[in-house]
Amino acid sequence: MTDTAIADGPGHADRKGIFGWMMFDWATQPFHTLIITFVFAPYFVAYVAEDAVSGQEIWAYATGLGGVAIAIMAPILGAIADATGPRKPWILAFSVLGVVGSWMLWYAMPGSGSVGLVMLAFIIGLFGMEFAAVFNNAMMPNLVPRSRLGRLSGSAWALGYVGGIVSLIIVLGFLAAQQSSGKTLLGLEPLFGLDPETHQGDRASGPLTALWYVVFVLPMFLYTPDASKRVAAKGAVIRGLKHLGQTLRALPGQKSYFSYLISSMFYRDALNALYAFGGIYAAGVLGWTTIKIGVFGILAALTGVVGAWVGGQIDDRFGPKTVVTTGIVLLFLCCLLVVSTSPSEVLFITVGSAAEPSGLPDIAFYIAGCVIGAAGGALQAASRTLLVDQVPAGKMTEAFGLYALSGKATMFIGPLLIALATGWFDSQRLGVTPILLLFAIGIVLLPLVRSRHGEA
Repeated sequence: MTDTAIADGPGHADRKGIFGWMMFDWATQPFHTLIITFVFAPYFVAYVAEDAVSGQEIWAYATGLGGVAIAIMAPILGAIADATGPRKPWILAFSVLGVVGSWMLWYAMPGSGSVGLVMLAFIIGLFGMEFAAVFNNAMMPNLVPRSRLGRLSGSAWALGYVGGIVSLIIVLGFLAAQQSSGKTLLGLEPLFGLDPETHQGDRASGPLTALWYVVFVLPMFLYTPDASKRVAAKGAVIRGLKHLGQTLRALPGQKSYFSYLISSMFYRDALNALYAFGGIYAAGVLGWTTIKIGVFGILAALTGVVGAWVGGQIDDRFGPKTVVTTGIVLLFLCCLLVVSTSPSEVLFITVGSAAEPSGLPDIAFYIAGCVIGAAGGALQAASRTLLVDQVPAGKMTEAFGLYALSGKATMFIGPLLIALATGWFDSQRLGVTPILLLFAIGIVLLPLVRSRHGEA
């Protein structure tokens, strides 16, 4: 691990250092693409859980519990890291958890009854990947001047989406086969003799995610400069907690920073819930297969690449606040389209008939997925830039810890609301309606948030 250190604050890294930092998004994206969204989660709901409704409910509770743990610890560990300096040791420690948790998903056999162990492995993987991202994000402001942060964040997010596409193509084209035909999306026999009957191709998304991360996170460790060591580790916990306490006491008086954390708390939770339950919704409501959901995922990821990159350019030109606001509005409208779509309806209007089903619901869902991918990529990339505008450089890891807290504080509320709504209405379709409310709340506080765009 290279320890070329730079001081906290606006600075510059060479091309290898910037590339290494961007590769972290490439390395972590399969966890979100394969496990949370398009392959493992729908497989779990359809084949591991007792039924689709209880599967969505269990997955929502597991996601929520993982979010609670992250919300509690992220700002504390961020403050401690800021007190000591370097972030790479923290990334390494949490990377181990992410890799182990992902690998263990291989053992999620269909109908095995080991739902609790599967969810424990998922929570461990989620915990590790999310915390590693907190510390990696905190390195961003040290790499380029403020005027280039939007482009850096957008390009990294776009690169991550490309990684998600490649990993999804590998799973759907070479590993996961349909039970009916025994062939993958490309019409091939699954590699390594993976058995379609026991869904080994779907389960292989866990080990593939782990191996992918181990290989592609290396450039960040080798080339990206880390913050310099400030003080000895001894007493860092007390110092970190003290600094965090001071920040929390002063936070309500910082109108822009406080408003942004609250706003992002809701709109990011809505987006995460939309990602997490989009594939589950398609499997349970529209009856889509893993292959069909995978095609949907590839289209959404492709538009996500474009959205994140274009969003980065718009961020540098007009500021991150413009990108965030536009993204939320588009996502709200897409979510409304999703909720209003069923095998026989689009926008709650009946299409086709039992004798002649219409293909319009599938087309509408594909269109929604494409727009969600583009708007979501731009929104998430610009959100990192907008957070950097709220805090001084010396508290960046603490800020991203609080950012994780604000996201995870309602990360469990979103899935829990979906779980409660799904159970209450006994309907997957009505169960995802809380996402609309979360997007609406998220946009209310944005007028109070400032951006430093154009100051440098």
